[in-house]
Amino acid sequence: MKRITIISLMMFLVAALMLPVSASAETTLKIGLGDPIDSDQGVLALRFKEIVEKTSGGNYKVDIFPAGQLGDEQKMVKDARRGSLDGAVVAVNNITPFAKSVGILTLPYLMQSFDDAVKATTGELGDKWRDVLVKEAGVHVLGWAYSNFRVLTNSKKPVKNLADLKGLKIRVPKNAIMIGTWQALGAEPIPMAWPETFTALQQKVVDGQDNPHITNFTMKFYEVQDYTSEVHYLFSLQPLVMGEKFFQSLPAEDQAMFTRAGIEAQQYNLLFSVTQSEAAKQNMIDKGVEYMEIEDEDQWSKIAMEKVWPDFYDSVGGKAEVDKVLKALGR
Repeated sequence: MKRITIISLMMFLVAALMLPVSASAETTLKIGLGDPIDSDQGVLALRFKEIVEKTSGGNYKVDIFPAGQLGDEQKMVKDARRGSLDGAVVAVNNITPFAKSVGILTLPYLMQSFDDAVKATTGELGDKWRDVLVKEAGVHVLGWAYSNFRVLTNSKKPVKNLADLKGLKIRVPKNAIMIGTWQALGAEPIPMAWPETFTALQQKVVDGQDNPHITNFTMKFYEVQDYTSEVHYLFSLQPLVMGEKFFQSLPAEDQAMFTRAGIEAQQYNLLFSVTQSEAAKQNMIDKGVEYMEIEDEDQWSKIAMEKVWPDFYDSVGGKAEVDKVLKALGR
């Protein structure tokens, strides 16, 4: 999709949220990240920090703890919910255990473009996920990181088609839909916490993993992976969440300030991902990783929709809910 189209989809969000901000007692917020500070997650969090500290006149300070310093992403969601952590940026698949219907966003080949990703997280659908996560997970979504499609990397062999996946051990998050997807495609998924992934790849406990180009480069996977395959099965969305109890304890003016900061950081992150994803891919290639396209991805998509989706309709709220999302995406 053309960049100007993506920008236009987001511009109305910022204008709608230019609200006054009240002063509050000096407060330091702790925000945890699963990924390094120079990742998509870091870009979102740093922009949020910049806006909050400037807009609040120094009444709020934001400390960011990247690369799993505060635990894995599911732990950070739990900590934000209980109030021992103010906020976190996590992959959407790591928040679905606390709000199963949000698993719709991890159905393979549901989203097929940046346009779909923006539509899925703004407007009516954005409001839907915000309400669901408040009620079921106890966290409040302030913004989203758009990290592009999760491409496949591995150290064993080139993967250009379904047949090449046979026998490939792929690290996946502890997410039933993602596990089921790779099983249906013929690979051997190995559920594993994110902080353990690099070492597992290095020691060849697993052959590969899937993540966006920017994540793969910032995690230095070029040191332990030889091949990258341009798969489009899952667009990686990563919400910035704040504990709902903490959010509701704030004055209305401060809630508005955090909401605006989250949306502005979201817009900034979108532009970053659009412009930097190709650069990250090229950086991986320059580091010696062999790049290839998928020859039969229409077959991957067919398997996903016919074999994977039906297995998870019940867990995400039913086929009717999936159809509503598809309609909202214009499909």
